[in-house]
Order: sequence, then structure tokens, then C-alpha cells
Amino acid sequence: MATKKTAMFTLTERLTITAADTDTFATLDLGSYVDVGDRQALQIHSVDFIFQGLAAKDSVPAMLGASGVVHVQVTDLNRGGLVFANDRALVASGQINLDSDAFFSQATDLYPDNFGKGSDDGRYVVNDQLYITGNTSVIASNKAVNVTVRVNASIVTLGAKDFMAIAIQSTAADN
Repeated sequence: MATKKTAMFTLTERLTITAADTDTFATLDLGSYVDVGDRQALQIHSVDFIFQGLAAKDSVPAMLGASGVVHVQVTDLNRGGLVFANDRALVASGQINLDSDAFFSQATDLYPDNFGKGSDDGRYVVNDQLYITGNTSVIASNKAVNVTVRVNASIVTLGAKDFMAIAIQSTAADN
């Protein structure tokens, strides 16, 4: 289905959430990696989320200040907010929860496309940006939640039919 043009590399972007119950946005520009004319796409192998406070050393209770949850999602279409898991534009999502006893847990979805280990496994993206959305239910006074998104990917060339199918699916997901 795809011919690899590069080895795996990592793209990173940091999202800073400063207000509770307010969606915060960032983007990863893929314009240098995706080329429609050459049927070049980005193959996403994995996505990692790293949660930190205003300072890199801040603990989860310090940044939230009370029990709450931080959500973050990566999509290949701009949805303008968090989406349900059945949205085809969803590439990856994660969350961190802090309960009233100061215990925290985290959850990540099995995306992109179940992470497989084979050369064809992963999520192919033909759009020129990835959209990152974050939201927290609570935040401590004068604090922030920083979420670093690390996308492990490679550049691939797709066959004409495969590229067209992915482009159509991506366009259909916009409806």
C-alpha cells in the first residue's frame, strides 16, 4: 500500500491550557510532509501525551489544585472542539484524572489505528495540518496545564488508488 520515503521521526507541539472549561487549540503544520501531486502522506505510528504544569516540574495536583480531568485530542480536521471517539477525524486522544484523594490516573485510546508493528500499520494523513484540542475541568490559580504532543511518523508514497481512497475518506469525515 505504501512505500516509505523516510525513517520514523518525531514532531512535537506544546498546548498550554490556562482556563478551566475552555477549549484551547494548537496545530502541527504538515505542509512540508504531505504532497498531493506526488501522493505523499504522513504515516503516524504513535502519539504520546506528556502532562506538565506551569513549570516542567509541577505535579498534577499542583496544576489542577482540586479533583478534575484534562482532555486532549489530535484530529486531522478542524472540529472546533473535542469530538466523540467515533469521529473519523480523530487521530489520538488522552486524558489525565485527579480524584478528591489526590490519586491520578491516565487513559489513552488505542490510536492511531491500533498502533500495529507492521510497516503498513498506523494512520495515513493527507491533510496539511493536525489539530490539537485540550480542555481541563479545573485549574489552580495562577497555574497552567502544558500538554506536549509527540507524534512519531514517517513520510510515505501511496499508490494512486490508496491516496484517492484516503483523501475521499478524509473529505467525507468533514461532513
